[in-house]
Amino acid sequence: MKTDTSTSDRIVFDAEMALGNLIQLSREEALSVGPDKLASVLESPGRMARDVHGLLKLVSAVNAIQGLIWLERPLFELILDVIPADRGALVLTEGTESLPRLLAWNKDQGSQSLRICKQMTDRVLCEGLALSSNAVASQNDAAPRSVMAAPLIVFDRALGFVYLETTKSDIRFDAGHLHMLVIIAAIAATVLENARHLQRLEKENQWLRDEVNLQHAMVGESPRMHEIYQFVAKVAASDSTILLLGESGTGKELVARAIHQSSPRNRQPFVAINCAAITETLLESELFGYEKGAFTGATQQTRGKLEVAEGGSVFLDEIGELASPLQAKLLRVLQEHEVTRVGGTRAIKLNLRLIAATNRNLEDAVRQGVFRRDLYYRLNVVSKSMPPLRERRQDIPLLANHFIRKYAAKAGRRVLGISQQAEACLLNYDWPGNVRELENAIEHAIVLGSTDTVLAEDLPESVLEAMPSAGAPPSQFHAAVRDTKKQLICAAVARAQGNYTRAAKYLGLQRSYLHRLIRNLGLHDAVKRSI
Repeated sequence: MKTDTSTSDRIVFDAEMALGNLIQLSREEALSVGPDKLASVLESPGRMARDVHGLLKLVSAVNAIQGLIWLERPLFELILDVIPADRGALVLTEGTESLPRLLAWNKDQGSQSLRICKQMTDRVLCEGLALSSNAVASQNDAAPRSVMAAPLIVFDRALGFVYLETTKSDIRFDAGHLHMLVIIAAIAATVLENARHLQRLEKENQWLRDEVNLQHAMVGESPRMHEIYQFVAKVAASDSTILLLGESGTGKELVARAIHQSSPRNRQPFVAINCAAITETLLESELFGYEKGAFTGATQQTRGKLEVAEGGSVFLDEIGELASPLQAKLLRVLQEHEVTRVGGTRAIKLNLRLIAATNRNLEDAVRQGVFRRDLYYRLNVVSKSMPPLRERRQDIPLLANHFIRKYAAKAGRRVLGISQQAEACLLNYDWPGNVRELENAIEHAIVLGSTDTVLAEDLPESVLEAMPSAGAPPSQFHAAVRDTKKQLICAAVARAQGNYTRAAKYLGLQRSYLHRLIRNLGLHDAVKRSI
């Protein structure tokens, strides 16, 4: 038996076919027939037993069926068991994204197109009737053929129809054959509708899962963040290598996870590795794995992170810190899609997606000779720079409240929000540590605070040093502390005659911290005047 899922050349609707000796049967009549009436319709008890056995075979196969392709074999085998048809087709007339619109089959392996009587199928679809005729003829027919058609009906809606024919003169379809075809079509229609419904649910579930991953992992409504959301949506479906750039703490790993979760690989592992947190020797075995006896302590064969991520995604953070020997090995992985364990000789094929991130300027590193140019080009297929928090300040209140809920729940405290004064400090701070520093500041405030609102005095001192807006002045105490700091710094710089290193020494501070204080307190003009 040969089947085909193409549509254009497998069937032809013939409007000139003439019908004769027509038998019709409604779905309700077929499904409501009692045992006595059914026995009178069938030719013999033997035929009844054969037909019932065939129906049981189809019903037993339904549990494993998820679509038209899976329905094809049990359906056509059942038809051949109980109906003496030579050729046929199952045609879907309702639009469907994932199921084929046609399955045409031919018992004799022929390649000639199936000519379908349009007059018959129009009535089947419009009236919901099953029809049979043993005298269907057209101008191209040497002799009349026998044909049957039954609708695929679910909830009073026709999904399509099943069409059968035989050109053998010694075979005629009878009322019993038509009855069985209606029952078969009813079972097939139910299976198809369940498959379509399941596919819709899976699609909606995937969409909701993607929305949850994006909305809950990354917080922000600024134009810069909407650019990131659009970037994730565009690159997720591909397998291209991604390079994420930006300062530390801007959320590069969150973006990498969002890309993975929105991709077809989302049911496979996501493995994150910080290249700067592991020594060169350990990182090699961590990435590529090792064979038993490869080095002291290698008591058993161990898979590397790249193997563990098979089928999924690998996130290599701080890729700019990767040592030169490992850069060469990683380049081979990207080029050959295979890895060799430490101490091993066998190449292991890999199927994974690589997402890398760095806060370094890799172009400068390439010019300085500390990063391989060929690896840079392999990594920089699609790149995106993450915006620092100071460039999306409107997201700071959203992020602060997100972290307040998170750490209040961990601490078992009831915290409703953030005070106006505290929010002013957050908005006016430059956040050199970006979102990670903001998260730490909020955790600090939740741990030390005692009210149901985060107050300015709950925040770290570095944040309090930020110049607040005029509409939200800090408390009198903090204002006095800030004024004292200004006076001390200006006096120290004046004493050091503008030498910031000596001024920091007078104050007992690191030079970098002194510069940060001057920036946060807005003292650039004041210290110049004091010199």
